[in-house]
Amino acid sequence: MRSAGIRALVQHWNIGELNEAEGSRSPHVLHSQEGESRIVAIHLTSGQELGDHQVKEAALLVVVDGQVRVEAGGASVDGRAGTVVRFEPDERHSVVADGDARLVLVLAPWPAEGHYKPGERRGAGLSASSPDAA
Repeated sequence: MRSAGIRALVQHWNIGELNEAEGSRSPHVLHSQEGESRIVAIHLTSGQELGDHQVKEAALLVVVDGQVRVEAGGASVDGRAGTVVRFEPDERHSVVADGDARLVLVLAPWPAEGHYKPGERRGAGLSASSPDAA
């Protein structure tokens, strides 16, 4: 039972309502908490891609809307709304939109060891709330 005077905080976002200019590979960071995770919304237009790359964190890629082709380790997966793909840390992969696509990327733990180069500035925790968040 929750004590009186303590307010539960539930962060939430509606990915379909995020405004990204005509498809953009620029990520929209929804949440970033050091030692925890980073959640990023990505909107790709048809043909746009996140070329062959890797990250230091374990990653979950969720296809919210549209269709993408994910390639990793010599395999290819066609992802539609509802598809979830998991990558190991340092696993090389690419993502290509076969039409407009909205994706959510979860990186954890954030940041993983080796994510930042020595002397590189580490960002503080941040979170973008939905417009209707209280």
